[in-house]
Amino acid sequence: MIHLQNIRKVFNAGQPNEFVAIEGVHLSIDAHVVTALKGPSGSGKTTLLSLLGCMARPTSGRITLKGREITSLPERFLTEIRRETFGMIFQQFNLIKGLTALENVMLPAYPKGEKHAVLKRRAMELLALLNLAGKALVRVEWLSGGEAQRTAIARALINNPAIVIADEPTAHLDSALSLEFMEIMRQLKADGKTILIASHDPIVHTSDVIDRMVEIRDGKIVSSGDGA
Repeated sequence: MIHLQNIRKVFNAGQPNEFVAIEGVHLSIDAHVVTALKGPSGSGKTTLLSLLGCMARPTSGRITLKGREITSLPERFLTEIRRETFGMIFQQFNLIKGLTALENVMLPAYPKGEKHAVLKRRAMELLALLNLAGKALVRVEWLSGGEAQRTAIARALINNPAIVIADEPTAHLDSALSLEFMEIMRQLKADGKTILIASHDPIVHTSDVIDRMVEIRDGKIVSSGDGA
């Protein structure tokens, strides 16, 4: 589904503070598989996740998505691909304060130009699925940590993405909420989603939801979880 070939990512190239975040990575991600990226802070797993999710461009190398080479596509096409293909769950949730849970969930779908009533109905269905129907009209700054996390998940699902990407999703959650998050990932897996999770949380790594563990250190893959 996603294939990275000899990917290199350099920040501040040619400057005294040049930093090579990813070096010589080859990696293929299959559809309908839950893959975890494991590594210490600074290992490059978040950068690798951003490359897999078309949120960043590599300095060199090629990325193909569903057989289509996307490395050199203009930004407007990449934006459309991100909107149509990926649902993002961020470490800090990135919910917009002052807006309700429902409004936050609906936001990523506005550029598609759907009728408001159709979009609202789908957003409410997602909130109900995540046991948040009663919080739909509550401003997000009044939600608990677990409620904010589930709102972020609903927002990631609003465009029915094929691939769900989560960057350190349990970093600010206690153990009970982390386990709850993994159960939601189990549901998404059963629905046929492809899931990528970057995490250093043992609760994530030891979950039987995970099909494949990719370990990265110093910008290089040290274990790909597929025998390679």
